[in-house]
Amino acid sequence: MRVFKKLIGIRLGFLFLFFYQGVFSQASVKSKPNVIVIMTDDQGSIDLNSYGATDLYTPNLDRLAKEGVRFTQFYAGAPVCSPSRAALMTGKTNLRAGLEGNVPIPERAEKSGEHGLPTDQITMAEMLKPNGYYTALIGKWHLGHREQNLPNGQGFDYFFGHQRGCIDNYSHTFYWDGPNKHDLFRNSEEVYYDGEHFTDLMAEEVKQVINHRRNEPFFIYWAFNAPHYPYQGTTKWLDYYKDLPTPRKEYAAFVSNTDEKIGEVLNYLDETGLADNTIVIFQSDHGHSLEERAFWGGGNAGEYRGSKFSLFEGGIRVPAIIRYPRVVPANQVRDQLAMQMDWFSTIGELTNSKMVGRIDGKSLMPIILDDTKESLHEVAHWQFGGYDDKTAQWAVRKGPWKLIGNVNEPSGQGERINLEKLFLVNLDNDISEKNNLANSNPKKMNELLQLHNSWIKSVRSEMKQ
Repeated sequence: MRVFKKLIGIRLGFLFLFFYQGVFSQASVKSKPNVIVIMTDDQGSIDLNSYGATDLYTPNLDRLAKEGVRFTQFYAGAPVCSPSRAALMTGKTNLRAGLEGNVPIPERAEKSGEHGLPTDQITMAEMLKPNGYYTALIGKWHLGHREQNLPNGQGFDYFFGHQRGCIDNYSHTFYWDGPNKHDLFRNSEEVYYDGEHFTDLMAEEVKQVINHRRNEPFFIYWAFNAPHYPYQGTTKWLDYYKDLPTPRKEYAAFVSNTDEKIGEVLNYLDETGLADNTIVIFQSDHGHSLEERAFWGGGNAGEYRGSKFSLFEGGIRVPAIIRYPRVVPANQVRDQLAMQMDWFSTIGELTNSKMVGRIDGKSLMPIILDDTKESLHEVAHWQFGGYDDKTAQWAVRKGPWKLIGNVNEPSGQGERINLEKLFLVNLDNDISEKNNLANSNPKKMNELLQLHNSWIKSVRSEMKQ
Protein backbone atom coordinates (compact mmCIF):
# COMPACT_ATOMS: atom_id res chain seq x y z
CA MET A 1 0.00 0.00 0.00
CA ARG A 2 2.87 2.36 0.85
CA VAL A 3 4.51 1.64 -2.51
CA PHE A 4 1.22 2.34 -4.28
CA LYS A 5 0.82 5.69 -2.48
CA LYS A 6 4.42 6.61 -3.31
CA LEU A 7 3.85 5.85 -7.01
CA ILE A 8 0.68 7.95 -6.99
CA GLY A 9 2.60 10.82 -5.35
CA ILE A 10 5.36 10.65 -7.95
CA ARG A 11 2.83 10.64 -10.80
CA LEU A 12 0.96 13.59 -9.32
CA GLY A 13 4.26 15.45 -8.97
CA PHE A 14 5.08 14.85 -12.63
CA LEU A 15 1.57 15.94 -13.64
CA PHE A 16 1.93 19.13 -11.57
CA LEU A 17 5.28 19.96 -13.17
CA PHE A 18 3.94 19.07 -16.63
CA PHE A 19 0.94 21.33 -16.04
CA TYR A 20 3.08 24.34 -15.09
CA GLN A 21 5.54 23.76 -17.91
CA GLY A 22 2.66 23.41 -20.35
CA VAL A 23 1.00 26.62 -19.19
CA PHE A 24 4.36 28.42 -19.26
CA SER A 25 5.05 27.19 -22.81
CA GLN A 26 1.61 28.27 -24.04
CA ALA A 27 1.85 31.65 -22.35
CA SER A 28 5.26 32.44 -23.80
CA VAL A 29 4.34 31.38 -27.32
CA LYS A 30 0.69 32.46 -27.65
CA SER A 31 0.61 35.77 -25.79
CA LYS A 32 2.65 38.82 -24.95
CA PRO A 33 2.20 39.45 -21.24
CA ASN A 34 2.43 42.96 -19.90
CA VAL A 35 5.45 43.62 -17.68
CA ILE A 36 5.76 45.92 -14.66
CA VAL A 37 9.13 46.06 -12.92
CA ILE A 38 8.95 47.88 -9.58
CA MET A 39 12.18 48.95 -7.92
CA THR A 40 12.40 50.70 -4.58
CA ASP A 41 15.44 52.71 -3.55
CA ASP A 42 17.55 52.04 -0.43
CA GLN A 43 15.07 49.55 1.06
CA GLY A 44 16.64 47.30 3.69
CA SER A 45 17.14 43.55 3.30
CA ILE A 46 14.24 42.56 5.57
CA ASP A 47 12.02 45.64 5.37
CA LEU A 48 8.80 43.84 4.41
CA ASN A 49 6.57 41.74 6.66
CA SER A 50 7.14 38.79 4.34
CA TYR A 51 10.89 39.15 4.90
CA GLY A 52 10.74 39.34 8.67
CA ALA A 53 9.96 42.95 9.58
CA THR A 54 7.64 43.06 12.60
CA ASP A 55 7.22 46.83 12.94
CA LEU A 56 6.16 47.66 9.36
CA TYR A 57 2.82 47.50 7.57
CA THR A 58 3.30 46.27 3.99
CA PRO A 59 0.16 44.32 2.99
CA ASN A 60 0.39 44.95 -0.75
CA LEU A 61 3.94 43.80 -1.30
CA ASP A 62 3.18 40.87 0.98
CA ARG A 63 0.20 40.14 -1.26
CA LEU A 64 2.61 39.92 -4.20
CA ALA A 65 4.65 37.38 -2.23
CA LYS A 66 1.53 35.31 -1.46
CA GLU A 67 0.49 35.35 -5.10
CA GLY A 68 3.94 34.66 -6.50
CA VAL A 69 7.49 33.57 -5.72
CA ARG A 70 9.69 35.26 -3.11
CA PHE A 71 13.49 34.93 -3.20
CA THR A 72 15.62 34.72 -0.06
CA GLN A 73 19.09 34.88 -1.65
CA PHE A 74 18.52 37.57 -4.24
CA TYR A 75 21.40 39.94 -4.91
CA ALA A 76 21.56 43.48 -6.27
CA GLY A 77 24.07 44.12 -9.02
CA ALA A 78 25.82 46.70 -6.82
CA PRO A 79 25.28 48.40 -3.43
CA VAL A 80 24.82 51.83 -5.06
CA CYS A 81 22.15 53.26 -7.33
CA SER A 82 23.46 53.71 -10.89
CA PRO A 83 25.44 50.45 -11.20
CA SER A 84 22.49 48.52 -9.77
CA ARG A 85 20.15 50.05 -12.37
CA ALA A 86 22.62 49.32 -15.15
CA ALA A 87 22.58 45.62 -14.18
CA LEU A 88 18.78 45.59 -14.26
CA MET A 89 18.52 47.40 -17.59
CA THR A 90 21.18 45.36 -19.46
CA GLY A 91 21.22 41.92 -17.84
CA LYS A 92 24.96 42.31 -17.30
CA THR A 93 27.27 43.03 -14.40
CA ASN A 94 27.63 46.78 -14.08
CA LEU A 95 31.25 46.69 -15.31
CA ARG A 96 30.29 44.79 -18.47
CA ALA A 97 27.44 47.28 -18.90
CA GLY A 98 30.03 50.06 -18.85
CA LEU A 99 29.01 51.72 -15.59
CA GLU A 100 31.47 51.51 -12.72
CA GLY A 101 29.85 53.91 -10.26
CA ASN A 102 27.11 56.46 -9.69
CA VAL A 103 26.49 58.84 -12.59
CA PRO A 104 27.64 62.34 -11.59
CA ILE A 105 25.43 65.38 -12.02
CA PRO A 106 25.55 66.88 -15.56
CA GLU A 107 27.83 69.74 -14.53
CA ARG A 108 30.46 67.29 -13.27
CA ALA A 109 29.85 64.72 -16.03
CA GLU A 110 30.83 67.23 -18.69
CA LYS A 111 34.23 67.64 -17.01
CA SER A 112 34.85 63.96 -16.23
CA GLY A 113 33.34 62.41 -19.37
CA GLU A 114 31.24 60.03 -17.23
CA HIS A 115 27.97 60.31 -19.11
CA GLY A 116 26.16 57.24 -17.81
CA LEU A 117 25.00 54.01 -19.39
CA PRO A 118 26.68 53.72 -22.80
CA THR A 119 24.22 54.05 -25.66
CA ASP A 120 25.51 50.91 -27.37
CA GLN A 121 24.19 48.81 -24.50
CA ILE A 122 20.83 47.13 -25.18
CA THR A 123 18.37 48.04 -22.43
CA MET A 124 15.37 46.03 -21.32
CA ALA A 125 13.17 48.57 -23.12
CA GLU A 126 15.18 48.16 -26.33
CA MET A 127 14.80 44.38 -26.06
CA LEU A 128 11.01 44.63 -25.73
CA LYS A 129 10.22 47.39 -28.26
CA PRO A 130 10.90 45.27 -31.39
CA ASN A 131 8.51 42.71 -29.94
CA GLY A 132 5.63 45.20 -30.06
CA TYR A 133 5.83 46.57 -26.53
CA TYR A 134 5.01 50.12 -25.50
CA THR A 135 7.76 51.05 -23.05
CA ALA A 136 7.45 53.52 -20.18
CA LEU A 137 9.68 54.62 -17.32
CA ILE A 138 7.90 56.18 -14.35
CA GLY A 139 10.20 57.48 -11.62
CA LYS A 140 13.94 57.65 -11.14
CA TRP A 141 16.45 57.29 -14.02
CA HIS A 142 19.99 58.10 -12.75
CA LEU A 143 21.71 56.55 -15.78
CA GLY A 144 22.81 59.66 -17.67
CA HIS A 145 21.70 63.19 -18.56
CA ARG A 146 22.59 63.89 -22.19
CA GLU A 147 19.72 63.50 -24.65
CA GLN A 148 21.03 60.20 -25.97
CA ASN A 149 21.57 58.88 -22.42
CA LEU A 150 18.14 59.82 -21.10
CA PRO A 151 15.21 57.32 -21.10
CA ASN A 152 13.81 58.39 -24.49
CA GLY A 153 17.24 57.80 -25.98
CA GLN A 154 17.57 54.38 -24.34
CA GLY A 155 14.43 52.66 -25.60
CA PHE A 156 11.59 54.21 -23.60
CA ASP A 157 8.60 55.60 -25.50
CA TYR A 158 7.49 57.56 -22.44
CA PHE A 159 9.23 59.00 -19.40
CA PHE A 160 7.80 60.72 -16.36
CA GLY A 161 10.12 61.32 -13.46
CA HIS A 162 13.48 62.69 -12.38
CA GLN A 163 16.80 62.34 -14.14
CA ARG A 164 19.12 62.59 -11.14
CA GLY A 165 19.65 60.42 -8.08
CA CYS A 166 17.01 61.78 -5.72
CA ILE A 167 14.52 64.63 -5.33
CA ASP A 168 12.46 66.34 -2.69
CA ASN A 169 9.07 64.63 -3.03
CA TYR A 170 7.03 67.86 -2.79
CA SER A 171 9.08 70.48 -4.66
CA HIS A 172 10.68 67.89 -6.99
CA THR A 173 14.01 69.64 -6.59
CA PHE A 174 17.44 67.99 -6.49
CA TYR A 175 19.37 69.20 -3.44
CA TRP A 176 22.25 66.75 -3.20
CA ASP A 177 25.20 68.18 -5.13
CA GLY A 178 25.96 71.21 -7.25
CA PRO A 179 23.26 73.77 -8.03
CA ASN A 180 19.81 72.99 -6.61
CA LYS A 181 17.67 72.16 -9.64
CA HIS A 182 14.04 71.38 -10.30
CA ASP A 183 14.09 67.85 -11.71
CA LEU A 184 10.72 66.60 -12.94
CA PHE A 185 10.17 65.80 -16.61
CA ARG A 186 7.62 64.34 -18.96
CA ASN A 187 9.83 63.05 -21.74
CA SER A 188 12.11 66.06 -22.44
CA GLU A 189 9.67 68.69 -21.12
CA GLU A 190 10.11 70.05 -17.63
CA VAL A 191 6.78 69.89 -15.74
CA TYR A 192 5.65 71.38 -12.43
CA TYR A 193 3.40 69.85 -9.78
CA ASP A 194 4.51 71.84 -6.74
CA GLY A 195 3.24 70.44 -3.47
CA GLU A 196 1.99 67.14 -4.91
CA HIS A 197 3.72 64.08 -3.50
CA PHE A 198 5.91 62.39 -6.09
CA THR A 199 4.67 58.91 -5.16
CA ASP A 200 1.07 59.99 -5.79
CA LEU A 201 2.07 61.45 -9.15
CA MET A 202 3.86 58.24 -10.15
CA ALA A 203 0.93 55.99 -9.24
CA GLU A 204 -1.42 58.07 -11.40
CA GLU A 205 1.05 58.00 -14.30
CA VAL A 206 1.38 54.21 -14.07
CA LYS A 207 -2.41 53.82 -14.16
CA GLN A 208 -2.64 56.17 -17.14
CA VAL A 209 -0.14 54.08 -19.10
CA ILE A 210 -2.05 50.92 -18.24
CA ASN A 211 -5.37 52.51 -19.22
CA HIS A 212 -4.20 53.93 -22.54
CA ARG A 213 -2.22 50.85 -23.56
CA ARG A 214 -4.46 48.04 -22.37
CA ASN A 215 -5.04 46.83 -25.95
CA GLU A 216 -1.33 46.34 -26.63
CA PRO A 217 1.44 44.86 -24.52
CA PHE A 218 3.20 47.34 -22.27
CA PHE A 219 6.39 47.41 -20.25
CA ILE A 220 6.49 49.77 -17.28
CA TYR A 221 9.67 50.29 -15.28
CA TRP A 222 8.42 51.90 -12.06
CA ALA A 223 11.47 53.20 -10.20
CA PHE A 224 10.66 54.71 -6.81
CA ASN A 225 12.45 57.60 -5.12
CA ALA A 226 11.61 55.80 -1.86
CA PRO A 227 12.57 55.04 0.80
CA HIS A 228 15.67 56.95 -0.33
CA TYR A 229 16.23 60.17 1.61
CA PRO A 230 14.71 62.65 2.09
CA TYR A 231 12.33 60.52 4.18
CA GLN A 232 8.93 61.94 3.25
CA GLY A 233 6.12 59.58 4.06
CA THR A 234 2.72 61.27 4.17
CA THR A 235 1.08 62.56 7.35
CA LYS A 236 -1.21 59.53 7.42
CA TRP A 237 1.73 57.18 7.79
CA LEU A 238 3.76 59.43 10.08
CA ASP A 239 0.76 59.37 12.43
CA TYR A 240 0.52 55.59 12.08
CA TYR A 241 4.15 55.17 13.20
CA LYS A 242 4.19 57.99 15.77
CA ASP A 243 5.34 55.63 18.55
CA LEU A 244 8.44 54.44 16.67
CA PRO A 245 11.71 56.26 17.37
CA THR A 246 13.42 58.46 14.80
CA PRO A 247 14.67 57.61 12.18
CA ARG A 248 12.77 54.32 11.99
CA LYS A 249 9.49 56.26 12.20
CA GLU A 250 10.27 58.43 9.16
CA TYR A 251 11.66 55.50 7.19
CA ALA A 252 8.69 53.25 8.01
CA ALA A 253 6.20 55.93 6.96
CA PHE A 254 7.91 56.20 3.57
CA VAL A 255 7.91 52.40 3.10
CA SER A 256 4.20 52.08 3.91
CA ASN A 257 3.34 55.03 1.70
CA THR A 258 5.16 53.25 -1.12
CA ASP A 259 3.37 49.98 -0.37
CA GLU A 260 0.01 51.75 -0.40
CA LYS A 261 0.56 53.16 -3.89
CA ILE A 262 1.77 49.81 -5.22
CA GLY A 263 -1.49 48.40 -3.88
CA GLU A 264 -3.46 50.99 -5.86
CA VAL A 265 -1.82 49.82 -9.07
CA LEU A 266 -2.33 46.13 -8.24
CA ASN A 267 -6.02 46.88 -7.63
CA TYR A 268 -6.19 48.78 -10.92
CA LEU A 269 -4.82 45.74 -12.76
CA ASP A 270 -7.62 43.71 -11.17
CA GLU A 271 -10.25 46.29 -12.14
CA THR A 272 -9.11 46.41 -15.76
CA GLY A 273 -8.94 42.62 -16.04
CA LEU A 274 -5.22 42.71 -16.83
CA ALA A 275 -3.78 41.12 -13.70
CA ASP A 276 -3.65 37.56 -15.06
CA ASN A 277 -1.70 38.66 -18.13
CA THR A 278 0.74 40.96 -16.34
CA ILE A 279 4.11 39.99 -14.93
CA VAL A 280 4.83 42.04 -11.81
CA ILE A 281 8.39 42.04 -10.50
CA PHE A 282 9.58 43.78 -7.35
CA GLN A 283 12.97 44.35 -5.76
CA SER A 284 15.00 46.92 -3.85
CA ASP A 285 18.00 48.34 -5.70
CA HIS A 286 20.35 47.60 -2.75
CA GLY A 287 20.54 47.84 1.03
CA HIS A 288 19.40 50.65 3.33
CA SER A 289 21.34 53.87 3.77
CA LEU A 290 23.35 54.95 6.81
CA GLU A 291 24.14 58.35 5.33
CA GLU A 292 23.71 61.57 7.29
CA ARG A 293 20.78 62.63 5.09
CA ALA A 294 19.10 59.37 6.11
CA PHE A 295 19.50 60.34 9.79
CA TRP A 296 22.32 57.75 9.95
CA GLY A 297 19.84 54.92 9.47
CA GLY A 298 16.19 53.95 9.49
CA GLY A 299 16.33 50.74 7.46
CA ASN A 300 16.95 47.23 8.72
CA ALA A 301 19.14 44.41 7.40
CA GLY A 302 18.26 42.05 10.25
CA GLU A 303 21.02 39.51 10.85
CA TYR A 304 22.92 40.60 7.74
CA ARG A 305 25.97 42.80 8.16
CA GLY A 306 26.41 45.94 6.09
CA SER A 307 24.30 48.47 4.22
CA LYS A 308 24.38 50.67 1.12
CA PHE A 309 27.95 51.08 -0.25
CA SER A 310 29.02 47.74 1.27
CA LEU A 311 29.42 44.27 -0.25
CA PHE A 312 28.55 42.61 3.01
CA GLU A 313 25.16 40.89 2.72
CA GLY A 314 23.21 43.87 4.07
CA GLY A 315 24.39 45.97 1.15
CA ILE A 316 23.44 43.59 -1.65
CA ARG A 317 20.96 40.96 -0.42
CA VAL A 318 17.54 42.44 -1.16
CA PRO A 319 13.84 41.51 -1.15
CA ALA A 320 12.69 40.30 -4.59
CA ILE A 321 9.35 38.90 -5.79
CA ILE A 322 7.75 37.85 -9.09
CA ARG A 323 4.03 37.32 -9.73
CA TYR A 324 2.57 36.00 -12.99
CA PRO A 325 -0.76 34.18 -12.39
CA ARG A 326 -1.13 30.69 -13.88
CA VAL A 327 2.54 30.63 -14.89
CA VAL A 328 4.51 31.44 -11.74
CA PRO A 329 3.34 29.31 -8.78
CA ALA A 330 1.73 31.14 -5.87
CA ASN A 331 2.93 31.49 -2.28
CA GLN A 332 6.32 29.91 -2.95
CA VAL A 333 9.79 30.67 -1.61
CA ARG A 334 13.02 30.07 -3.49
CA ASP A 335 16.32 29.89 -1.60
CA GLN A 336 18.61 29.55 -4.61
CA LEU A 337 21.08 32.34 -5.32
CA ALA A 338 19.63 34.73 -7.89
CA MET A 339 20.76 38.12 -9.18
CA GLN A 340 19.29 41.41 -10.35
CA MET A 341 20.57 40.93 -13.89
CA ASP A 342 18.51 37.70 -14.10
CA TRP A 343 15.30 39.68 -14.58
CA PHE A 344 16.48 40.66 -18.07
CA SER A 345 16.71 37.05 -19.25
CA THR A 346 13.59 36.00 -17.33
CA ILE A 347 11.50 38.72 -18.97
CA GLY A 348 13.07 37.96 -22.34
CA GLU A 349 12.00 34.32 -22.04
CA LEU A 350 8.50 35.01 -20.71
CA THR A 351 7.78 37.54 -23.49
CA ASN A 352 9.52 35.50 -26.20
CA SER A 353 11.73 38.51 -26.95
CA LYS A 354 15.04 38.35 -28.76
CA MET A 355 18.13 38.88 -26.61
CA VAL A 356 21.22 40.10 -28.44
CA GLY A 357 24.82 39.56 -27.38
CA ARG A 358 26.25 37.91 -24.27
CA ILE A 359 24.09 38.37 -21.20
CA ASP A 360 25.33 37.63 -17.67
CA GLY A 361 21.85 37.10 -16.30
CA LYS A 362 20.09 33.73 -16.41
CA SER A 363 16.38 33.10 -16.78
CA LEU A 364 14.94 32.28 -13.37
CA MET A 365 12.12 30.17 -14.79
CA PRO A 366 13.84 26.79 -14.16
CA ILE A 367 14.08 27.45 -10.41
CA ILE A 368 10.74 29.25 -10.28
CA LEU A 369 9.01 26.17 -11.70
CA ASP A 370 11.06 23.64 -9.73
CA ASP A 371 12.42 24.42 -6.28
CA THR A 372 14.82 21.46 -6.45
CA LYS A 373 16.84 23.01 -9.27
CA GLU A 374 20.30 24.31 -8.43
CA SER A 375 21.15 28.00 -8.69
CA LEU A 376 22.05 28.96 -12.23
CA HIS A 377 25.07 30.90 -10.92
CA GLU A 378 27.91 28.64 -9.82
CA VAL A 379 30.04 31.74 -9.21
CA ALA A 380 28.83 35.32 -8.63
CA HIS A 381 30.91 38.49 -9.04
CA TRP A 382 30.60 42.13 -7.96
CA GLN A 383 32.82 45.18 -8.40
CA PHE A 384 31.97 48.85 -8.36
CA GLY A 385 33.74 52.17 -8.15
CA GLY A 386 36.20 51.42 -10.95
CA TYR A 387 37.77 48.75 -13.13
CA ASP A 388 40.94 48.73 -11.02
CA ASP A 389 40.46 46.08 -8.35
CA LYS A 390 43.38 47.44 -6.37
CA THR A 391 41.14 50.30 -5.24
CA ALA A 392 37.56 49.33 -6.15
CA GLN A 393 35.51 47.22 -3.75
CA TRP A 394 34.81 43.75 -5.13
CA ALA A 395 33.41 40.38 -4.08
CA VAL A 396 33.17 36.84 -5.38
CA ARG A 397 30.93 34.04 -4.12
CA LYS A 398 31.05 30.32 -4.84
CA GLY A 399 28.66 28.10 -2.93
CA PRO A 400 28.59 29.33 0.69
CA TRP A 401 32.05 30.89 0.39
CA LYS A 402 32.39 34.60 -0.21
CA LEU A 403 35.50 36.78 -0.50
CA ILE A 404 35.37 40.58 -0.33
CA GLY A 405 38.25 42.76 -1.46
CA ASN A 406 38.97 46.35 -0.34
CA VAL A 407 36.25 46.02 2.26
CA ASN A 408 34.06 49.01 3.11
CA GLU A 409 31.48 49.20 5.86
CA PRO A 410 29.66 52.48 6.62
CA SER A 411 29.40 53.07 10.35
CA GLY A 412 26.16 55.04 10.49
CA GLN A 413 27.89 58.00 12.11
CA GLY A 414 30.23 58.99 9.31
CA GLU A 415 33.24 57.37 11.00
CA ARG A 416 35.54 55.14 8.98
CA ILE A 417 35.89 51.53 10.14
CA ASN A 418 39.30 49.97 9.53
CA LEU A 419 38.87 46.49 8.05
CA GLU A 420 41.15 43.89 6.55
CA LYS A 421 41.78 44.23 2.82
CA LEU A 422 40.50 40.68 2.19
CA PHE A 423 37.53 39.25 4.08
CA LEU A 424 36.58 35.56 3.69
CA VAL A 425 33.40 34.10 5.11
CA ASN A 426 31.35 30.90 4.96
CA LEU A 427 27.75 32.13 4.85
CA ASP A 428 26.34 28.75 5.88
CA ASN A 429 28.15 29.02 9.20
CA ASP A 430 28.31 32.80 9.61
CA ILE A 431 25.46 34.60 7.88
CA SER A 432 26.26 37.76 9.86
CA GLU A 433 29.81 37.80 8.44
CA LYS A 434 31.44 38.35 11.82
CA ASN A 435 34.52 36.16 11.42
CA ASN A 436 37.19 36.69 8.78
CA LEU A 437 38.57 33.29 7.74
CA ALA A 438 41.18 34.63 5.30
CA ASN A 439 44.12 33.75 7.54
CA SER A 440 42.73 30.46 8.85
CA ASN A 441 41.68 29.13 5.43
CA PRO A 442 44.27 30.36 2.90
CA LYS A 443 43.46 27.55 0.45
CA LYS A 444 39.83 28.65 0.03
CA MET A 445 40.84 32.31 -0.01
CA ASN A 446 43.31 31.70 -2.84
CA GLU A 447 40.71 29.70 -4.78
CA LEU A 448 38.23 32.59 -4.68
CA LEU A 449 40.94 35.16 -5.28
CA GLN A 450 41.93 33.33 -8.44
CA LEU A 451 38.30 33.25 -9.61
CA HIS A 452 38.07 37.01 -9.12
CA ASN A 453 41.41 37.68 -10.82
CA SER A 454 40.40 35.66 -13.89
CA TRP A 455 37.03 37.36 -14.08
CA ILE A 456 38.24 40.96 -13.73
CA LYS A 457 41.04 40.32 -16.23
CA SER A 458 38.46 39.13 -18.76
CA VAL A 459 36.16 42.10 -18.07
CA ARG A 460 38.94 44.66 -18.37
CA SER A 461 40.07 43.11 -21.63
CA GLU A 462 36.54 43.18 -23.05
CA MET A 463 35.91 46.76 -21.93
CA LYS A 464 39.40 47.89 -22.98
CA GLN A 465 40.25 49.12 -19.48
